[in-house]
Amino acid sequence: MIRIENITKSFGSLQVLKGIDLHIAKGEVVSIVGPSGAGKTTLLQIIGTLDRPDSGTVCVDSIDTTSLSQRQLSDFRNRHLGFVFQFHQLLPEFTAIENIMIPAYIAGVSKKQAKARAEELLQFMGLSDRASHKPAELSGGEKQRVAVARALVNNPAVILADEPSGSLDTKNKQELHQLFFDLRDKYGQTFVIVTHDEQLATITDRTIHMRDGLLETAVLPTTPLDPLDPSDPSTL
Repeated sequence: MIRIENITKSFGSLQVLKGIDLHIAKGEVVSIVGPSGAGKTTLLQIIGTLDRPDSGTVCVDSIDTTSLSQRQLSDFRNRHLGFVFQFHQLLPEFTAIENIMIPAYIAGVSKKQAKARAEELLQFMGLSDRASHKPAELSGGEKQRVAVARALVNNPAVILADEPSGSLDTKNKQELHQLFFDLRDKYGQTFVIVTHDEQLATITDRTIHMRDGLLETAVLPTTPLDPLDPSDPSTL
């Protein structure tokens, strides 16, 4: 599902990633942990095509993202990737269901289909009765679950989460962590989660430790990798 080969990244004279090799299998829930400055978020952004590496290759869902143009990358992100951040980043002027539907609109999905998918996700999240509420009317846990639903609306292959439970209390953290596994079991997504939360890291399928721009531990997937099929970027 995700194949990273010899990724490096520098910002000026500071080398943040120093040659990362990482393979993640379809359906894994993987956590990336390490001290601040280890390069975790930079690695996540490169996997998510929000930044480009200086060298190396990144293949996600059998597509070499390092070979794509900016237009192709934008379309790839919308169709293949979902993002969850520490702070939900919901648009305050829109309701919960409208926030969830936005990525579907961008992908060209009809309003009827987008609404049906958003309603399905809200029901799965236990938030059907909050569909017409705006973010200011939702609790912290509810807002983060809406953000997760938004990440899932286009049925992406991979969900990338950066400190997704960092702003939640203990109860909502536990519920969100369980939600990731419930979603994986129902929809089959691969989850890559950057976290400082030790409780979350201990329950993921695999924990990847980073320090000073390098991986500290072996990172073989717990299940076999999908075969890497050739893909034509022009079809994106």
